Amino acid sequence: MKRSRVFKCSLDYAKKGFYLAANAIFGKVGHIASEEVILQLIISKCIPVLLYGLEACPLVKSELSSLGFVNNRFFMKMFNINDMHIVRNCQMYFNFDMPSTLWAKRVRTFNVKFSASNNMFCKATANHAHLM
Repeated sequence: MKRSRVFKCSLDYAKKGFYLAANAIFGKVGHIASEEVILQLIISKCIPVLLYGLEACPLVKSELSSLGFVNNRFFMKMFNINDMHIVRNCQMYFNFDMPSTLWAKRVRTFNVKFSASNNMFCKATANHAHLM
């Protein structure tokens, strides 16, 4: 959380955790494994670290862009490229979803589960949110 007039989440720890996990993968398998294997490891191990708990946070476009920047930098490092057009083409080729897309899916799932909860606080909060 950040100090603000409205509720905000700090993404620093999420991004730091992603970089730590991604660098650990690079350190272990480096250029030995294929791109497909490395990307699958990133999807299964690093992306969850990046998005952990963020479905409960209201993120604005700039924060989602910040998460996307982490993904883009990873692709730049992995393929040793600097051109964003090539980065986007690589992401499309490998069917690599951007964090903003994954976050939106997680928010929808969270909201459905939150609304269906038997917890009195969750029900009251969900009812209040629907009224607004």
